[in-house]
Amino acid sequence: MANAVKILINGSKGRMGQALMACAARLPAVQVVGEVDIGDDLSAFMDRCDVVIDFSFHSATAALAGQCAALGKSLVIGTTGHSEADKRAILALGERVRMVWASNYSTGVNTLFWLTRKAAEILGPGYDLEIVEMHHRLKKDAPSGTATTLAEILAEVRGQQLKEVLQHGRAGIVGERESSEIGMHAVRGGDVVGDHTVIYATNGERLELTHKASSRDTFANGALRAACWVVGQRPGVYSMQEVLGLA
Repeated sequence: MANAVKILINGSKGRMGQALMACAARLPAVQVVGEVDIGDDLSAFMDRCDVVIDFSFHSATAALAGQCAALGKSLVIGTTGHSEADKRAILALGERVRMVWASNYSTGVNTLFWLTRKAAEILGPGYDLEIVEMHHRLKKDAPSGTATTLAEILAEVRGQQLKEVLQHGRAGIVGERESSEIGMHAVRGGDVVGDHTVIYATNGERLELTHKASSRDTFANGALRAACWVVGQRPGVYSMQEVLGLA
């Protein structure tokens, strides 16, 4: 495995960490040289790796990106729920770090991102836009990073500021739906890996685009693909769309 991409997995004991290790064991192009979780010394493994895949917790990402910048390591960010301050701190390191930052590493979901944009462009402003996402009962953040990305795509196509038009659920006498709204609905229960639906509704018809994940392997394989790709790039912040050639 002399030519294999050497990977450090941060968050190795979590669901995604376990999936990453299982999928990596089946890929001759990668070699896991470190498995780190809460309480472990990350720095003890950094010298061994080419790239860090981070599926730990959002509050740790900015500091990890700083370590990667200092040591010249690439980074694949799989955490979601970052604060605006953390986002700015991470993006500021883009001139020094080769990183892929995506809300979802599934090839199918990234195809959904592409289709969501195209459908919004084709259908135009006459359709009401709603997003419904469902995840397992243990997920800590809501809405999901993937659902947020879908909303950002819709707002961008319409030339809107997302924070001004996003409507999280509805309760009580809220009045008629504003045409500018982008509805967001987060559902939690059971062991659902991840379901996302984008709804385009108008008088007389409705279009729905849906992706359903039944295994975390789809995300793990995508993150490993991103890790192999990013080590050959110039410093910068890349999306999974770029990894897949969809950008």
